[in-house]
Formats: sequence, C-alpha cells, structure tokens
Amino acid sequence: MLTEERYSAIMQTLSEKKAATVSQLAEKLGVSESTIRRDLIALDNAGRLCKVHGGATLNGNLYLTQEDDVSTKQDQHSSEKDMIARYAAGLIEPEDFVFLDAGTTTFRLIDYLPVQQVADVAFVTNGIQHAAKLAAMGLKVYLPGGRLKPVTQALVGTEAVQNLSCYNFTKGFFGTNGISSTAGFSTPDFSESKVKTEAMQHCRKCFVLADSSKFKRIFPVTFARLPEADIITDVLPDSKYKKLTNIVEVGEEK
Repeated sequence: MLTEERYSAIMQTLSEKKAATVSQLAEKLGVSESTIRRDLIALDNAGRLCKVHGGATLNGNLYLTQEDDVSTKQDQHSSEKDMIARYAAGLIEPEDFVFLDAGTTTFRLIDYLPVQQVADVAFVTNGIQHAAKLAAMGLKVYLPGGRLKPVTQALVGTEAVQNLSCYNFTKGFFGTNGISSTAGFSTPDFSESKVKTEAMQHCRKCFVLADSSKFKRIFPVTFARLPEADIITDVLPDSKYKKLTNIVEVGEEK
C-alpha cells in the first residue's frame, strides 16, 4: 500500500470512529505499528489529525455525554493510571489535610500511600470505595454525606456540597472526564460537578489526575478552568496545554 493510500485509509477510519489506536490501524491496513506511528506523526504535522498517546483522534474536541461505570473504567489505561497515581501519592506530606475526589485514578493513589508517613494525614473523600480502603489501612477518613451516585460510587448533592464548604484543605486530588483548552475540566453530571467545584474552592493546591485520553474531550458540565489546578498526566498529547496551566508528565512516549 502506497503512503498516500495509507493516509487516506487512516483518515477514513478516524472519520468513522473519531479515534483509533496504533494497533487497530496496523491490523486494518496490514502494516507494522512502526509504519503507522510514522504516518500519524506526518499527518499530525500536516494538521490532518491529532496524534495522542497510543493512537490518534480527529482534529478538534470530541463532545461526549455519557460515561462508563466504575468497573469498566478501572481496566482502562491501567498502566498510565498507575504511573499518575504513584506520582500523586508522593505529593502528600505529613499533617496534610487532603480532599480525595471519587474516580478510578484517585482510587489507585491510595495503593501508593506510604502508610507510616501519612499516619497523621486526614482525608475527606466523596468516594465510597476510597473511604473504605483508607479506613482499612487505619487512616483517618471523613465522608461529606449526600446521595450516592451508583455509576461512579460518588457522594453528590446539596448535603455533600454544603458540608464541604466548612473545610480548608492543604491539597486536593481530582478526577475529570474531559480536558479542553476552551471548556476546561468537565464531567457529564451536574451534581458531581458541584461537589468538585466546591472542594476545589477550599483547597490550597489542586491537582487533576488524568491520563492522556482525557484531553480534547468535552462533557456537558465544566467544573473548573485549567489554571485552577495542576495536571498530572502520562504523556501530554498537545504542548499548547502547557501555556494554560502547570503540567507534570510522568510517562514516556511509546
């Protein structure tokens, strides 16, 4: 297959699916993954697509409204989440007062906590699974109350928001469904966004934990603008985001 034929086939696939991985494209076109990577770099440089970690998407933001449940998301981008979680856990210092948002990457952060070092750290979390795991480790943990949202196992609602208003956190670690230069950090659910926004307003320092697949995605509700939090990610898919907030990359391009 000639180069231009591959380019056309790649763009046709993206027009149908909006995004594709290197392995998917290699299998479909019958070429090596290294060939696909070179093609994606060339097409990205030409402005015809957006190369992301492990694949490519169409240029522009992807607008979404639905999210997978916790059990599904736990297995997505597993190695990237582990790298991000390990780095984030290292930011927690003795005597910190931490807000830990519900989410699969923030949940993994708990696995990397040095228990003896954080024995005096108090955690507030709206994640039911997070609270149970922290308590099982013998750490101090508080729940804000509210209504349980089954799909994310998160506490949301007026009671949760009101109770968070009295806290003053040293650090907050948040999840997000989408990151966009125009829409900021976004999520599908209004009630969950209100909890995130309220908690962020009471944190001295905010960190958003997000693998590279979250970039250039917009969900219905913005809960914060990019300058309001540092981003910890595996690989940044577009350098323009560095102009908008502080970003730490903990992975390596493959």
